Amino acid sequence: MEEINQEAVQKLQQMIDESNAIVFFGGAGVSTESGIPDFRSVDGLYHQHYDYPPETILSHTFYRSKPDEFYRFYRDKMLCLDAKPNAAHLKLAELEAAGKLTAIVTQNIDGLHQAAGSRTVYELHGSVLRNYCESCGKFYDAEYILKSEGVPSCSCGGSIKPDVVLYEEGLDNQIISGAIRAISEADMLIIGGTSLVVYPAAGLVDYYRGNRLVLINKAPTSRDSAADLVISGPIGEILSQIKVNKK
Repeated sequence: MEEINQEAVQKLQQMIDESNAIVFFGGAGVSTESGIPDFRSVDGLYHQHYDYPPETILSHTFYRSKPDEFYRFYRDKMLCLDAKPNAAHLKLAELEAAGKLTAIVTQNIDGLHQAAGSRTVYELHGSVLRNYCESCGKFYDAEYILKSEGVPSCSCGGSIKPDVVLYEEGLDNQIISGAIRAISEADMLIIGGTSLVVYPAAGLVDYYRGNRLVLINKAPTSRDSAADLVISGPIGEILSQIKVNKK
């Protein structure tokens, strides 16, 4: 296993200490340490017993045309309801409680940031914890979806759809606006656990105007050269070393 650069961690600590409006922008790598699989990892997650690639199954067109197959995959791979927040989620919540972190912008749909205690979370791609009837709008939790069979149906007879952004669907304008505002007003932006290849989400980091841009990821990203600090390694392991000093 690659050793974490302790000098870089000390630099990260110093930058956090000097900042008062930190925004964290995160992706799948933040949740893998909680046991939630990364769809783009090379472990063959998608190729186990499905006839279609994940991007096809998780598309609006597929959801409409083959809802039974969509839900088979969705229950099997997307509903990791036993997952618990890891060291990264907990440290970010601690930074927010201390008045240092102003917002989390996440591409994840697992709700683990809120479970850790974070309050200001912009979920770019929605959440598996919210599900709504497409006919009457009645709310259903993830447990209901997990325990249902076939296409889950509402008491009114309508179909229930997860509040997640599928491929071919647009992002929520209100969430995008909030995320852009938070990033543009930040005095430090920490990007973690994301390869920055999913757009339009990855494009939001362009709104950051400060000089404390930190990238924490296991693999290199296209933005590494523009960062003020790059740390390679598991994000939970890195953030757990940070001491939080209140403002």
